Amino acid sequence: MHFRHKTVWITGASSGIGKALAEQLAGKGARLILSARNEAALNELNTELGGKHCVVPLDLARPEHLLEHLPNTLDRIGKVDILINNAGLSQRSLFLENEFSVYRQLMEVNYFGLIALTKVVLPQMVNRGSGMVVSISSVAGKVGSKFRTGYSGSKYAVVGFMDCLRAEVAAHNIHCLTICPGSIKTAIAHNSLDPKGHAQNKPEQSIENGMDVNKAAAKMLKAIAAKKDEVVIGEGISGLAPTIKRFFPRLFNRLTARMNYR
Repeated sequence: MHFRHKTVWITGASSGIGKALAEQLAGKGARLILSARNEAALNELNTELGGKHCVVPLDLARPEHLLEHLPNTLDRIGKVDILINNAGLSQRSLFLENEFSVYRQLMEVNYFGLIALTKVVLPQMVNRGSGMVVSISSVAGKVGSKFRTGYSGSKYAVVGFMDCLRAEVAAHNIHCLTICPGSIKTAIAHNSLDPKGHAQNKPEQSIENGMDVNKAAAKMLKAIAAKKDEVVIGEGISGLAPTIKRFFPRLFNRLTARMNYR
């Protein structure tokens, strides 16, 4: 697959993986729909990319609002070739410390918001008989660890949703790709929720030492172009974790029980 003249909708495009994907896709000649909550950051990115792309601010924490208002937006945008569900929210806190609202917040953004946007865009692809849905889950959607009960639960849900959707839309010539990044050097740790549902505003060693975000984005685009079904992208233990869990589950469980960083 080539990206020139393809229309690609990216959520979470204002920073991190989403921004890196936008920059690289623009360089490959794609037409972009840039979405996130931060409209100012999206406009700045659009200016950096030549000002020819479409900015659509949205808040995934309000899925019913998306279902109500985005169809009109989609009518103005026109054809969407690839939807990249990238936006997400993480968490660094123990289950016994967490307020229940933290779980609700994570599921609204990471799962229900993703479903709502896919629900809006997918019928157009079905009617056309072509398209691709890409959802960024996480290695935490394949294996669990301490301090991630809410985040990991929401990302497991994304993996399961995409497996089912892939089976349902295959007959319509629509491809579904699930991407599971490991530790990627972004601001995800700073924005991760604490037990009260507030951003923790501090770094995490595994993220600071993670894969360069531009390298990760390039690997993701390679997987999209190759129409993979599911890929894990990461270096070191974060990339190997699903394989270790699969073949050495008891060892993996002992290792995660000893982990004490958030």
